Amino acid sequence: MTQKVAVLGTGKIGEALLSGMIRAGWAPENLLVTTRRPERAEELRSRYGVAPVSNTEAAKSADTLILTVKPQDMGTLLEELAPHVPAERLVISGAAGIPTSFFEDRLAPNTPVVRVMTNTPALVDEAMSVISPGSHATPDHLTHAEEIFGGVGKTLRVPESQQDACTALSGSGPAYFYFLVEAMTDAGILLGLPRDKAHDLIVQAAIGAAVMLRDSGEHPVKLRENVTSPAGTTINAIRELENHGVRAALIAALEAARDRSRELATGNG
Repeated sequence: MTQKVAVLGTGKIGEALLSGMIRAGWAPENLLVTTRRPERAEELRSRYGVAPVSNTEAAKSADTLILTVKPQDMGTLLEELAPHVPAERLVISGAAGIPTSFFEDRLAPNTPVVRVMTNTPALVDEAMSVISPGSHATPDHLTHAEEIFGGVGKTLRVPESQQDACTALSGSGPAYFYFLVEAMTDAGILLGLPRDKAHDLIVQAAIGAAVMLRDSGEHPVKLRENVTSPAGTTINAIRELENHGVRAALIAALEAARDRSRELATGNG
């Protein structure tokens, strides 16, 4: 792992990726970061031993550029980078909704671009990072992207046409679970439990259910049926969820997230 990698716009996700790469064996001297604020740059230098540089310097000296700025800031960043990015430089985008063609149109002809949608569990090395190649990205470029993002969780290759759906399902996915935990905690309080005990009960139930889904190989319907006794407590709760249209609401919510991802691609920030 002697290639130089630069993370441009090192916010929370960028820092999570940076720390994951170091844990995975990347040498700090081969990692560059760019930030808007000097104090943030110094914080990253002292915490990880990486070198803060300008966007231009990163474009000139790094073998791989990882762009983690907000989607609405990407066009401005590319204007700054374009004169300094040679055609063989691998560019990895972590911006929601923006297609690889957006980058290819603004950078040198034949520049390899890889689109990656990761999520905030990167902060605890449990991310799901979805990877798609642009027109000029090779299998080696995809493997390199997997090596980088594999340091903070799992990776999955999909056609770029599926990226907006993955953004809705996985990129935004943790927020849906936090929302559910919040609602269930409030329900626990309503039922007479202290907030801290309700929180602990629900979080452990979520962790246990997630591990069973991952490790058992069983369909979620089967796992749910294992908890659902005839005329029992669970089936009464499930009936109320169905009566209130929770399943339909989730489907509509994910469609809305997908549509917003598509809007971001058109510049409607």
